[in-house]
Amino acid sequence: MDTPQTECMHEHAEGIDLRAPDAIVSTLLDGQADAVKSVRQAIPDIVTASDITADTVRQGGKLVYAAAGSSGLMALSDALELPGTFGIPRDRIRILFAGGLPGLDTFFGGPEDDEGLGIRDVDDNAVSKGDCLIAVSASGSTPYAVGALQRASEHGAHTIAIANNADSPLLRASDTPIYLPTPPELVAGSTRMGAGTAQKIALNIMSTLMAVQLGHVVDGHMVNLVADNTKLQARATRMVMALAGCGEQTARDCLATADGAVKVAILLAGGAPDVSSARQRLEHHHQNVRSALAALDQDDGPEQQRA
Repeated sequence: MDTPQTECMHEHAEGIDLRAPDAIVSTLLDGQADAVKSVRQAIPDIVTASDITADTVRQGGKLVYAAAGSSGLMALSDALELPGTFGIPRDRIRILFAGGLPGLDTFFGGPEDDEGLGIRDVDDNAVSKGDCLIAVSASGSTPYAVGALQRASEHGAHTIAIANNADSPLLRASDTPIYLPTPPELVAGSTRMGAGTAQKIALNIMSTLMAVQLGHVVDGHMVNLVADNTKLQARATRMVMALAGCGEQTARDCLATADGAVKVAILLAGGAPDVSSARQRLEHHHQNVRSALAALDQDDGPEQQRA
């Protein structure tokens, strides 16, 4: 019987329970570092996946995450942070978690074996052409994830797969497979460790690059964030100050006028006469605040071009 890579024994696992606590921690940490390294060889595929997700959002499609177990937690973390961090509309994100999100407190493993459930979840969320489904599974053979991905493909959606076993069903069925060759786990089969770490890194990098491509990151600033608490409101003020070259009070006033929309506030602070003009300029420049601000400085915005 062939043993998948994610179920194999790690070369340093024997006798791990007999070692001193600090030695165990050191060995576990080395395993995490090896997991991080495994993502590097997937860079070209991550770039391709980011292109697809950016185009999906740009064209008004949905980003759909489908996974189970520990992989589902990695997908859930990435998906839930997109609205607050990058301003991706919440209604454009779907999370398909085997057994449903209400089951997180019990976290039963059974639903991940239900391929039909994955199919039904895709149908219930009206996944179709123009959408993108991202399926995550350490083994690459989780029936729920495979069923969801195959169904999404049948409906014409783009499909991205992330898995830690080579030539697995999920990777074979995907338009854009991302293989993360993590070593065997120090606790055999505990993919919340190395495999989960690699998945989280790949997902976070993929979605962050997507945000960069959408114009939501400028000089390291998350200019499309939703400033819905005190910390983020202060961050928004600093961003407007830095990118528009204005003082704190001007930044605060522009944010208030823009109802907290950072991109609009930056253009107001940079000289746009009103909110409507700022929004028009952003639309003209495909939501890229850097190019909209540069055009404002040169006074060649959409109003000038129409004159």
